[in-house]
Amino acid sequence: MSIELDISSHVARVTINRPERMNAIDRAAADSLAAIWDEIEGNADIRCVILTGAGDKAFSAGADLKDAGGPNGVAYWRKTIEDQFRDISLRASMSVPVIARVNGLALGGGFEMVLGCDIVIASETASFALPEAKVGRVPLDGGMVMLPRVLPRNIALGMMLTGRRASAREMAALGVVNAVVRPDDLDAETERWVADVLSCAPLSLKAIKAVVRRTAHLPVHEAYTRHSDELLNALSSEDAIEGVVAFREKRTPIWRGR
Repeated sequence: MSIELDISSHVARVTINRPERMNAIDRAAADSLAAIWDEIEGNADIRCVILTGAGDKAFSAGADLKDAGGPNGVAYWRKTIEDQFRDISLRASMSVPVIARVNGLALGGGFEMVLGCDIVIASETASFALPEAKVGRVPLDGGMVMLPRVLPRNIALGMMLTGRRASAREMAALGVVNAVVRPDDLDAETERWVADVLSCAPLSLKAIKAVVRRTAHLPVHEAYTRHSDELLNALSSEDAIEGVVAFREKRTPIWRGR
């Protein structure tokens, strides 16, 4: 399989396994990923997701330009809209935290997948770019609309209008990457972040992610008063009581997700 999914101990590990193609995404891989995101979202036992690429050279080099099996251009743009943005880069319905474990190149759609994640851990050998314009294309998987929202306008445009690559440390300085480590430390650092996520109440995490993602474009007071089912669920949950009781009893809380 070009996409691997392993679920254990509340963690879903998604691996793009096409190292011979720099983990580039062809139509089959894209369809598999979309189905996996649907599966994860439908599994209440999953509390954290790790997305990575196989090998040590590439997280993902983006779209597989040798693949002739899928739509491109206008047809691809329209299909993305018709499919209700199922890919992680633009997906609005992914409620659990997603960690990008960036082990190498994250180019084009690969970088766009990173932008769709919530936490980014990168090897110091990783680099990031949106080089679509160099091959007569545009960043259709969210880059054009997402990168200017996380980077200053001129930095974002500078990357997209030239296709230049940025290092992991440059991306960390700009706020895109949470942590940069040596390649040998990438797994350990990722697992530390996973452990920290799992230590938090799952409904609290869903509420935080929902509010942040859905209200970032709104004025502060309007964002604060915006209705969110996830927020109401967290505030009225058993876990909200358990967390305080566990703190007072000086023990680790037992999260039940309700």
